[in-house]
Amino acid sequence: MQTGDHVGWEGQPEPPAMACNHSLLEQERLIYCLTVPLSTVIILANLLIILGIACNRQLHKTPNCLFLSLLVADLCMGVALPFVPWMGLCRKLDFQSCLAAHIFPNFLFLSFLFNLVMVHYERYLCIISPLRYSHFWVHRCFPLPLLAAWALPLLYASLPAFGWNNRAGPREGECCCAHNGSLELEGLSGDVGPKEEGCSYKLIFPDAFIYLEVYGLVVPAILSIVAMTGRVLWITRRQLRDICKLHHAVERTSVREHRLNLRYAKCVAVVSLSFLVCWVPYIIYMHVSVALLQRAGTRGGPQEGMRAASSTVIILSCTGISSMAITPIVLGLGNREYTDPARKLLGKIRARWKRVPKTKEITL
Repeated sequence: MQTGDHVGWEGQPEPPAMACNHSLLEQERLIYCLTVPLSTVIILANLLIILGIACNRQLHKTPNCLFLSLLVADLCMGVALPFVPWMGLCRKLDFQSCLAAHIFPNFLFLSFLFNLVMVHYERYLCIISPLRYSHFWVHRCFPLPLLAAWALPLLYASLPAFGWNNRAGPREGECCCAHNGSLELEGLSGDVGPKEEGCSYKLIFPDAFIYLEVYGLVVPAILSIVAMTGRVLWITRRQLRDICKLHHAVERTSVREHRLNLRYAKCVAVVSLSFLVCWVPYIIYMHVSVALLQRAGTRGGPQEGMRAASSTVIILSCTGISSMAITPIVLGLGNREYTDPARKLLGKIRARWKRVPKTKEITL
C-alpha cells in the first residue's frame, strides 16, 4: 500500500471512488467554512453603503452613480464568492449547467474589475483637473461608461458559450479525484449519465482564454489602478509642498505644516496598507493559479490539465477574491457622507436606549 492511500475500517485500502468522495467532502466543507462568513460580511457591508447613498438625495450625482454601480458589482461578487472555488473542482454536470456555473462568476468578477477601474479613473480626472472636470466625457455621458463596465465583461465572459471552449478536447466522462495531495482522474463510465460529463474549468476555459484574461485584462487593470493612485499621491505631495512654502513665508515654523505632513503620511500609510490587504492576496492567488496551469500544460496529459484545486488553492482563491472585494467597502466607509444614515440610526437607537428607565431591584 502506498503512502497517502485511504484506509478503511478493516485496515484495507479504500476503493478509489470512496477515497475520491471523501476528499471531495473535505473540500466542500472547507469551501463552505470560508465562503459563507466572507460572503455575508461583503454583502451586508455593501448593502449598508448602498442604502446610505440611496437615502441621501444630495448624493445622487455622477460620481456617486459610478460608485453605486461599483457597490452593486461588489455585492454581486459577494454572492458569487461561494461559486469561485467550485470552478477548480470537477463535478458531474451537463454542459449547459457547466457553462452557467463558470461564465456567471467570471462575468461578475470582470464587471467588478471594470467598475473599479472606472471609479478610479473618474476620481483621477477630478483631481488632476478639477476646473475642467464637468466637461469630461465621463461626467457628461456617464451612462456610457456604466454600460461599458457591464456589457464588455459580459461579452468576453460569454465567449465560451459561443464556441471558444475545450469541450472537444478532454474526454467526456472524466472526473477528478484528490490523491496524495495532488489530483488524479478517475473514469466514470458507470457513474455519469449519458448527458453528464466531468465539469471543470478546463472544459470551459481554454488556456489562451485564461492567459488573455489574466495578462490582457486583469494585470493591466491592476497596474492602471496603481498608476492612477500613485499619480494622485504625487500631485498631493506637490501641492502640499506649495502650501508649506507659503507657511514658511509667513513664519518659520507652523503647526499647520506639521499637521499637513502628518495627514499626508497617514494617507500614504492607509493607501499602502489597503493595497497590501486588498490586492497582494489576490496577486499571489493569480500567480499560483497561472503557475499550476503552466505546470499542467508542460506535462501534456489531459489528466494533468484537468486537476482540481487542492485545499491550498481553495484557501488562496477565497482570501484573494474576498480581499479584493474589500476595496469598495474601504472606499465607502472612508466617506462620512455614505455612512451618515447608519450613524444617525445608531444615534437614535442609543438615545432611545438611554431613555428607557432601568428596572428597580425589589428589596424584600
